[in-house]
Amino acid sequence: MDDVRRMCVPLLAVFIGAINAFSPTDSEFTFLLPAASKECFYQSAVQNGSIEIEYQVIAGAGMDVDFSIVSPQGIYLVSEFRRSDGVHMVEPSEAGDYQICFDNTFSRFSEKMVFFEVILDNPSNDAGADDEWAGLGEPENLLEYKLDDIKESMETVHRRLERSRQMQTVLRAFEARDRNLLEDNLWRVSFWSCFNMLVMLSVGLTQVYTLRRLFDDKRRVYS
Repeated sequence: MDDVRRMCVPLLAVFIGAINAFSPTDSEFTFLLPAASKECFYQSAVQNGSIEIEYQVIAGAGMDVDFSIVSPQGIYLVSEFRRSDGVHMVEPSEAGDYQICFDNTFSRFSEKMVFFEVILDNPSNDAGADDEWAGLGEPENLLEYKLDDIKESMETVHRRLERSRQMQTVLRAFEARDRNLLEDNLWRVSFWSCFNMLVMLSVGLTQVYTLRRLFDDKRRVYS
């Protein structure tokens, strides 16, 4: 019984440490950007970390926005104009709040629906996670299970699950954009089809009326 207890306690500690180490550091957001307006979001970052930002315009006329990333000192790190999507990696040289801005001021009438995802990689979190793993010494009589093997397996599963989740999120954004584009095209096709049908009916009625007028003889015949 004591052997089982000595075996379960380190495993429980391993799983608790893994949960704390693998806490999510990314976020995603979908918002509506009105016409002739600009929206900025703030993301805190540590020095020598990394920020990966991916965005897509999933609805709106033109499917494009202006995009920029501004450092805490007001320096433009990334600037793009009239783009529908993009992926950017920024390595912060200073800690602080970074601005992620979407600009739709060039469009006076059309609003846009924008999706973006922010993925953070903080070296401090990795160091803390390594310290937690290092603090868990390898106990005796653990049925030949090694802590390094468990750690490596869990990290591999975590990376693959995170990558799968990110890819699914991006695919959902692509699907939403394609669906909105198809619905917009369907409305245009239906509108112009009805318009063309009305024009054809008008032309047909005009031709019938013109032919009847040509053969309509109103002169009187005297015998």
